[in-house]
Amino acid sequence: MSKALIQDSNVKALVKKCAIELGFDVVGITTSDSLLGPAKVTIERLRNGLMAGLPWYTEARVIRGSIPRHLLEGARSIIALGMSYLTEGSAEVPRGNIGGKVARYAWGKDYHKVIKQRMKELVILLEERLEHTVKARFYVDDGPMLDRSVAERAGIGWFGKNTNILTASHGSWLFLGQIITDLILEPDKHSKKSCGECTRCIPACPTGAIVAPYVLDNSKCISYLTIENKGPIPLEMRKQMLDWVFGCDICQEVCPVNRKANYSKDSIFKRGGFKTIDLIELLCMTEEEFTDRFKGSALRRAKRIGLQRNACVALGNIKDVKSVPALIKTLLHSDSLVRGHAAWALGQMGDKVSKDALELAISKEDDNWVREEIELALSGTT
Repeated sequence: MSKALIQDSNVKALVKKCAIELGFDVVGITTSDSLLGPAKVTIERLRNGLMAGLPWYTEARVIRGSIPRHLLEGARSIIALGMSYLTEGSAEVPRGNIGGKVARYAWGKDYHKVIKQRMKELVILLEERLEHTVKARFYVDDGPMLDRSVAERAGIGWFGKNTNILTASHGSWLFLGQIITDLILEPDKHSKKSCGECTRCIPACPTGAIVAPYVLDNSKCISYLTIENKGPIPLEMRKQMLDWVFGCDICQEVCPVNRKANYSKDSIFKRGGFKTIDLIELLCMTEEEFTDRFKGSALRRAKRIGLQRNACVALGNIKDVKSVPALIKTLLHSDSLVRGHAAWALGQMGDKVSKDALELAISKEDDNWVREEIELALSGTT
């Protein structure tokens, strides 16, 4: 073995040791070679409309993210990282409350700043121990980097049929991060594991978003519908959204790999009270109250109007008549998007009080889309 390779192996071991010290759960190394194969697949899916609703996710972005050396001059390696967010407990609604579910990754503090800060600390620590400057660029699903393809190539895990990266140790409950660096590191080997014949995630998806193994139709995914989508929830999707108000974990919950996943060892993801959201409280929130309540949380991505829209859909699916007064009040909401979904929810209740409120509302409503929603709710065809 050459001296250069021995030095390389030592540096690689140091990288992994430092990453674990800083709280990362899995670490893999890959080259800075282009990811043209994954980029080709991604572009094909873009052209087939499977990424509809994400105007910022363009072919140019995909191509840029597939060439790491264009993202960092002098790039030689990529350090792929994963940090678990799996904590004990489930999204159980407190007794007496009418609540909506939140995806696990948003239960605690917003991960973007946490993971990126840890990656910066990792580079600083490496510079101290190597005693020279390390060029680096960081990504936490906030840039063009094809993060799951990097994770797969770095040996962190394998692509699941639900399109998540699965790991033997922590399942798919991982935040992924990448550090493009000028360090010359020996790459890890690809994982040889796979989902085998298992397809449990595909029929479990209530909206049918997993249209084929490893293929997701973004426009049908509950995570997209509740977060990225800023318009109305399609009528045909509303009942399938169940009581999710921010994201969805169903395809991960049914995955056998996740049954033995290790819990997060980082206390920062154990804090926060967002396993469920009180839907009545959410409907009544002002912008100031929303900002204060969700400060530092990923839930802010959906905006107050988006979460209130989602709350209406969840209430329509829960069908608890205790929510009728709040929904009737929401028919006077200043935003037409929320009013229209409140009308749909009242239409799901099927009681006389809801019907009377809808009839009164349509006589005063001047927004054509909201009027259509009220008419559909009154007709009982939704």
